[in-house]
Amino acid sequence: MAMAEWAIEVRGLRKAYGGVVAVSDLSFTVRPGEVFGLLGPNGAGKTTTLECLEGLRRADEGELRVLGVDPVREGNRLRALLGVQLQVSALPPTLRCDEAMRLFCAYRGVPPRFELLERLGFAGRFGVQYQSLSTGYRRRLALALALAHDPPVVILDEPTAGLDVSSRRELHSLIRELRTQGTTVLLATHDMAEAESIADRVAIMLGGTLAALGTPRELTAAAGSLTRVSVRTVNSRLAGAGYPGVVRSARTDEYFVYYSEDTGATVAAVLAHIREMGDSLVDLRVERPSLEERFLEITEGGGAG
Repeated sequence: MAMAEWAIEVRGLRKAYGGVVAVSDLSFTVRPGEVFGLLGPNGAGKTTTLECLEGLRRADEGELRVLGVDPVREGNRLRALLGVQLQVSALPPTLRCDEAMRLFCAYRGVPPRFELLERLGFAGRFGVQYQSLSTGYRRRLALALALAHDPPVVILDEPTAGLDVSSRRELHSLIRELRTQGTTVLLATHDMAEAESIADRVAIMLGGTLAALGTPRELTAAAGSLTRVSVRTVNSRLAGAGYPGVVRSARTDEYFVYYSEDTGATVAAVLAHIREMGDSLVDLRVERPSLEERFLEITEGGGAG
């Protein structure tokens, strides 16, 4: 099969349940080998969008493709191309972890990938039944099964929910490896730090529509987002001083915090003022707005602005 221009295409997607519109005129594309984050508050339409791409739901309107394959009309071809970790899934209660891997790999026609189980923390747990697994381990098992046939496109719906810190770190490492190997990852998450850390681009959905799209850096630099300049000096002589670019300021513990729309001008003026006052700098921190702050700005403001 020829290399598709886009790994994932969503164009004009609309899906309603009765009189409730879950997704309306949604469009975005994902490049091959890209980690793409799909963000939004509960009810934004993320899971409905993923289920339409997975062929689990039929779109009311619009065109969807995964590596050029129509999820509804070409379901058999889709299953070979796609690995999916659903937000909610279940296996037979008495099925053992190693049996689940054998079963899924036999269905896919590939050898069992026990090394995936080991990497995701199942060493010594192969014989544990599904009903005895914690929520976190059930999600790890679902991820291992989704990746077992080396699919070129992987969809992960809240993959780190219920995982401890160590497991989350291992999952992030695994996602980065998948990207290095050329695998496309569509990641739906509520964890803004996770998306900012590993996603090449993100789309923020709000009310079933696209509210913002871009790289994490592009989104955090947009609209009213301000850079935070935190300054601590020996004699704390910065109180009440106004500086170029500063929109607002605050005092936090021993730091003066300035929210600036012109970081260079603000920092230069602060340093000059410290010298003029005969004070000495103890600490200076310049922090770009986080993706979480930008996300809240968009969702609480009702749009991209």
